[in-house]
Amino acid sequence: MRDVVEIGRGKTAHSGYNLQDVSLRPSRRTRDVDDVSTAWQLDAYQFEIPCVAHPSDATMSPKTAGELGRLGGLGVLNAEGLWCRYEDPTPLLAELSDLDFKGGSTARLQQMYSEPIKPELIAQRVKEIRDSGATVALRVSPQHTIALSPVILDAGVDVLVIQGTIVSAEHVSVQDEPLNLKEFIADLDLPVVVGGCTNYMTALHLMRTGAAGVIVGVGADWWSTTHDVLGIAVPMASAIADAAAARRDYLDETGGRYVHLIADGDIHTSGDIAKAIACGADAVMIGEPLRECDAAPAGGAWWHSAASHPKLPRGNYSSGTDVDEERVSMETLLYGPAAIPDGTVNLFGGLRRSMAKCGYSNVKEFQKVDLTLS
Repeated sequence: MRDVVEIGRGKTAHSGYNLQDVSLRPSRRTRDVDDVSTAWQLDAYQFEIPCVAHPSDATMSPKTAGELGRLGGLGVLNAEGLWCRYEDPTPLLAELSDLDFKGGSTARLQQMYSEPIKPELIAQRVKEIRDSGATVALRVSPQHTIALSPVILDAGVDVLVIQGTIVSAEHVSVQDEPLNLKEFIADLDLPVVVGGCTNYMTALHLMRTGAAGVIVGVGADWWSTTHDVLGIAVPMASAIADAAAARRDYLDETGGRYVHLIADGDIHTSGDIAKAIACGADAVMIGEPLRECDAAPAGGAWWHSAASHPKLPRGNYSSGTDVDEERVSMETLLYGPAAIPDGTVNLFGGLRRSMAKCGYSNVKEFQKVDLTLS
């Protein structure tokens, strides 16, 4: 049971731990790194690395989604992003690569994203990703799922990602008919990933909708303002462990149905990836680290998909000038070799090495590794 701390008379708070608060504790056994597998499978789709891309236009285009797929991960394109609003968004992305942070960057993002979503472009982008040979995954927000899902499904996506800052299985509205996730997912014959969530009960309820995967976390990083705007912060180590407990109970409840957990937030280095999986995640959602790729469509700039919200943006814009001039290929970022020793390059080579040092041969086994509080 999580510690509950009294913060004042009549009010308590749950204690929680971030990924930076925990460390791996190796066992008596080590393995050769070449004997370690980082493979991961979501429904019928197999991946070489447990990597899912955060659906930001800063890092995900049809081309980069295809490239990540070629390298063994899952690229996710935002169906509500610039690529589905503009026939050719490259001039806008070029502008965003070095937009002046102090010159109304949020207002400019809001202006760009005010262009209506074009259904024909959704179908076109799906085709572009499929032609690359990659698994096709599109993200849609819960509030636009009913309107956009017919177009997305007709286009032939492989994986549907329904993602918002916080997604629940029991949304209440007195004005609109809310999305019933359980009924919606039951009518589909493709895997659906839903989230984010922050605790045991929400994770369990999302699993009961029939989702193939649940996103844990709100995508928070150094540039996120969700804590400042909404007062919501997620201690990721505790949130993942809570969701993993929900998965275990759901596994017993259903007699063996396994739901994958995708950690989204607080993940910057290969060590963070290792600790997220050690806490119970099956895969991690990578966002800002992908800005370091030389193929990033916004030239190294970064913003969250929620940073352009028309009424309540929740994320700062970061210019491409904030990253090193010597950006690396996506392959180098994921697999190395690394020329710097801080864990920001060779992300999944680092994960393999961590698994080998702790004596585990695959991702599922690695979830059993012991942890210590730093």
